[in-house]
Amino acid sequence: MQKVSFFKSIHVKLVLIYILLILLALQIIGIYFARELELNLKTNFRDSIFQRVDLMQYSIREEMLKERDDSMPSLEESLKTIVMEFSAGLKDVSTGDILGIRVIDNRQRIRATSEIDNQNLIGQRSNNDLVRRAISAETLFENIKLDNKTRNRVWVLASPIRDGAGPDDEIIGVLYIEANIESVFKQVNDINRIFLGGTAVSLVITIFLGILVARTITQPIADMRKQAQAMAKGNYSRKVRVYGTDEIGQLAITFNHLTNRLQEAQSTTEAERRKLDSVLSNMTDGVIATDRKGRIILINDPALELLHISRDITLGRPIASVLGIDQEYSFEDLIHMNDAVNLDFSTADAPYILRANFSVIQKETGFINGLITVLHDITEQEKIEMDRREFVSNVSHELRTPLTTMRSYLEALADGAWKDENIAPTFLNVTQTETERMIRLVNDLLQLSRMDSSDYELNQDIVLFNSFFNRIIDRFEMSKSDKVMFERLFPEASYYVEIDTDKVTQVIDNIISNAIKYSPDGGNIRFGFTAQGDMLKVMISDDGMGIPKENVGRIFERFYRVDRARARSMGGTGLGLAIAREMIEAHGGKIWAESEEGHGTTVFFTLPLNLDDFDEAGEWE
Repeated sequence: MQKVSFFKSIHVKLVLIYILLILLALQIIGIYFARELELNLKTNFRDSIFQRVDLMQYSIREEMLKERDDSMPSLEESLKTIVMEFSAGLKDVSTGDILGIRVIDNRQRIRATSEIDNQNLIGQRSNNDLVRRAISAETLFENIKLDNKTRNRVWVLASPIRDGAGPDDEIIGVLYIEANIESVFKQVNDINRIFLGGTAVSLVITIFLGILVARTITQPIADMRKQAQAMAKGNYSRKVRVYGTDEIGQLAITFNHLTNRLQEAQSTTEAERRKLDSVLSNMTDGVIATDRKGRIILINDPALELLHISRDITLGRPIASVLGIDQEYSFEDLIHMNDAVNLDFSTADAPYILRANFSVIQKETGFINGLITVLHDITEQEKIEMDRREFVSNVSHELRTPLTTMRSYLEALADGAWKDENIAPTFLNVTQTETERMIRLVNDLLQLSRMDSSDYELNQDIVLFNSFFNRIIDRFEMSKSDKVMFERLFPEASYYVEIDTDKVTQVIDNIISNAIKYSPDGGNIRFGFTAQGDMLKVMISDDGMGIPKENVGRIFERFYRVDRARARSMGGTGLGLAIAREMIEAHGGKIWAESEEGHGTTVFFTLPLNLDDFDEAGEWE
């Protein structure tokens, strides 16, 4: 499992959320506090000035409405005295500095000012927009502006002066006041800095507490994460530590219970898997399982051996493709397949046939979840069945031919041919010959049947093979035609073998008889033997017509003839060489032939030597 980075961990997220919530709360409180504090300080600042403005307006109104004579000071001097006194008084009671107080009449002429350096403004017309608006609108106006020289904020007030106390009285002038309100904002800034410092300290404490609080939540989760990773690797021995009885503690208890249940389920599943693996591994049949799309998800070793493929190239592939039947059947066809399918992998050298039986993996709801295929090797079964059919056909044919001949001649005798002294003996002779042929066929079949049975035994004796082989050749040399010559290529050394003399005599008789039958006039038949290790190799060779290369390996099969018509006319049953092979193999040897068409045939067979009773072996060419 991929490791969680630090900034993506739930621990950091919880701390960040906790800090952000606290910070957001502090910001909201700070904004509200700063706004209310600024508003309160500005209100106090205004109220402190307005408390004297009414008295100042009254004094100015009295001076402006008073009838004057020569003994009295002028209006400008009286107004100057008032504004100077009130300017000094306002500085004492206000939180800021009074920058200036001006008295302007209703014609916008400046009548008095508290600014010592600007006394020359008296009598001049005021161009202040706020004053003009206060006269025209007959109401009070105030504003905060920025001083161009000091860059401080200045509070400006333009309050109308009426000739009476009522709101409908005539405007006789305007009281214009400028006060430095920057101190108010400095107080707000100082308080904000104090608040920010407190916020920073609280955030540090919050972070520390947040880490501790988050750890109480994330530690059990981290333990459960480690346990889940261990469970993914098959380790169910770990347990999650329970830190409390809250929801996370209950989750940890439930997680431990889940671990125990999974461990039990895993043990059960593992036991079942081992049973299944044992069954699949020890089956002689191949088993293949697919998913619902026909892709192979399981295949046992016997199936791999039967198909001659490796596991890597089969898993995930469509089953029809692996079995080599994708051209004839689709996966849907295999799902509905009720009969077995034969898979023919035969080559020119050897037959190889498998039988596939298909079974659907189906849920209780009817949903098809996959397919099970069982493979059987039926090569030997098919070969036996083929041999059986061929054997029955050959026996039937071999018996039918003499029986048909006998029936024809017997019908002729029954029709009166027996009365003819010249024809009757010939017909009877043919009938007798065919009867003897059937007797030989039946005897050969009985002999093969006995050799195929498990109770077949050999009566073995130790014999000197040199003398034994000579006696058999001598017997044939006395009865052979003068047109066929025998040539013996025997070594000088003596060789002893432990054999059943009757059976080996029958083998050699059969081979020599075939050599004589197929040898042309003037041909030679050569006999020889030599020792090769612990085996005696025997050779019988003729100069006959030979056997085609593709048929040499089959002459030892039952009823097989290279030239059926010629062999049958010579009285052969097609079982002699098959019987010879069975007898030689029963002695622990082998028999085979080498031939070239038109250049004769050589038959070889081997017999175990008795190594205690022969001299150094010779050689023949």
